[in-house]
Amino acid sequence: MPSSMLSRIPAADHRLVRWLALAVLITQSLISVTGSVVRVTGSGLGCPTWPQCFPGSMVPIDHPEVATLHQVIEFGNRTLTGLVGFVALACLIAAWLVRPRRPRLVKLALVMPLGVVAQAVIGGITVLVDLSWWSVSIHFMASAVLIWLAAYLYKAAGEGDEPATQVLPDRMRWLLVALTAVTAAMLVAGTLVTAAGPHAGDADTPRLVVAVPTLVEVHGLLVMAYVCLLAVFGVWLRAARPTKALLKAYGAACVLVLAQGALGSAQYLLGVPGVLVVLHVLGATLVITATALLWCESRYRGPVPQVPAAESAEPVPA
Repeated sequence: MPSSMLSRIPAADHRLVRWLALAVLITQSLISVTGSVVRVTGSGLGCPTWPQCFPGSMVPIDHPEVATLHQVIEFGNRTLTGLVGFVALACLIAAWLVRPRRPRLVKLALVMPLGVVAQAVIGGITVLVDLSWWSVSIHFMASAVLIWLAAYLYKAAGEGDEPATQVLPDRMRWLLVALTAVTAAMLVAGTLVTAAGPHAGDADTPRLVVAVPTLVEVHGLLVMAYVCLLAVFGVWLRAARPTKALLKAYGAACVLVLAQGALGSAQYLLGVPGVLVVLHVLGATLVITATALLWCESRYRGPVPQVPAAESAEPVPA
């Protein structure tokens, strides 16, 4: 595009980018939740091909072997991918138009639409391999990574681009590294519990042949490890000089992981009802977000850059 045309495009406001980054975070979480609805309703093969819904048709059609409700649920989840992609693209454009130009913010925003494309491909592979448990696990973990990065983007839109200054002592930073690793392991274990459990996404999908109680124990131990690390972090936090934002992120992480643990226990004891599975996935997205923000708030990058007065002033008429 010629420079003369670029100069006519109005600069975007940082507040707009932050609102769009929040929308990216919400939609990335939402599609994970709707994906769990697809699974618990057995609608994973409501559209048995990809990228088409049925051979020769991009949309659901009357089919004697596939229930209409399953088609609607699966197609609705695919359609939501378009909304997620649109929001991600809008955020990228807004980040590009911010003045002064912020390469770090643009790069983070670029990851989002690329991630949506990657997730769509992974979702297509999941359908083509008939919802094999390993593909479903990869599909969710890819969403977890995008939710984490969306939280990082949201934080970046509200801070500066100075070299990161550590808010916490080194030992607490290493504790955050351990907490992040445990979070990833906890999520992987959760997907394996699902892979061996009753909600396959389709009645004919083979399950992971491992005893569910064994996987639940592993998952539970990792949740306990997360809580213990969070407790140690809180004790050390008292001796540090945390910001209000860091304290809020820590409080949110504590409340969410305890609620998530209670929900997971109830889900297991009640025989894994579908409604609780969906709520548990929602809780997982919130725990991912809280942990990501806890990581982000442990560093300070200065205030949001402002447009220099000379650039923001209106030109004087001749």
